Amino acid sequence: MQAFSASPRELVASLWRNRALIGASAKREVLGRYRGSALGLLWSFFNPLLMLSVYTFVFSEVFNARWGAASQSKTEFALILFAGLLIFNVFSECANRAPSLILSNPNYVKKVVFPLEVLPVIALMSALYHFVVTVAVWLAAYVVMFGVPHATIFYLPLIIGPFCLFILGVCWALASLGVFLRDVAQIIGVLTMALMFLSPIFYPATAVPEAYRHILSLNPLTQVIENSRAVMFWGRAPDWSYVGFAWITAAVIAWVGFAWFQKTRKGFADVL
Repeated sequence: MQAFSASPRELVASLWRNRALIGASAKREVLGRYRGSALGLLWSFFNPLLMLSVYTFVFSEVFNARWGAASQSKTEFALILFAGLLIFNVFSECANRAPSLILSNPNYVKKVVFPLEVLPVIALMSALYHFVVTVAVWLAAYVVMFGVPHATIFYLPLIIGPFCLFILGVCWALASLGVFLRDVAQIIGVLTMALMFLSPIFYPATAVPEAYRHILSLNPLTQVIENSRAVMFWGRAPDWSYVGFAWITAAVIAWVGFAWFQKTRKGFADVL
């Protein structure tokens, strides 16, 4: 039986060796999502605009929500909310798809010599395309409403980089678990919904009663959202101690998820 290396070197080597396949597959996946629709790729621009409009109406008009007592601006609330949502959506899209990545591609397991470890990477690349489009929509809205964005937005890749490594580690683990435990997909759907409301997306972290803030701090999305919002909207530099810690821990999580995937993949064919 073929042995699959789980070393960190193999992780990097596999991504580099299959870079052309990853790029082509991600492009095909993005285009395939809108194939047959009249507007095609334009939906990737309209979807975030529609999402922004709906969430802003519900939370600013129906629930009369404001971002802190000092702010009464609905447009400010909309952009702050949207900055949190676009971070969450990357994680949610990848995590919800991960348990079915292997199950939905049985031919890659049984009949084709295919580097299965790139499937979570392809899913992430597709999600990042929509993330970039959404950030572009956010920037356009900011320019119209407030003027030139803060230069601190150039720090955003330093925050998103480790976040992507974290997502990859989670997706490799979930893709493997989803093969052996079919209930994982249902559990992840519930957990991501809970994470959305347990993340400081629709409210500032300071609005959470102090007795419960430790729950918020356990959420891996909290610091990513808070730091992304700081560089995008508030014009503040990220928490550098967090950034350094995030790169180290995310790299470890990515390797652990990859190692688990490599160690368990030889059993995929038997289960499928």
